[in-house]
Amino acid sequence: MAKLHAAQRRKLPSQAFAIPETRAYPIHDRGHAMAALSDVSRVGTPDEQKRVRAAVHARYPSMGSNDHDADDQ
Repeated sequence: MAKLHAAQRRKLPSQAFAIPETRAYPIHDRGHAMAALSDVSRVGTPDEQKRVRAAVHARYPSMGSNDHDADDQ
């Protein structure tokens, strides 16, 4: 996963974040989506965890759900 610098982060549209209103948890690529899932599981509130999982799964159907193995087949 490439490092996301502040200038690059500012250029991303709000839709590139799992929580767009606060621009939290960038999910513009699979690497950052995986990092968002990991980070929110450690430090996110239960509501944030739910929202991030849903946003990641919506953008990358094989990620962010408990039954993601079925999507990979």
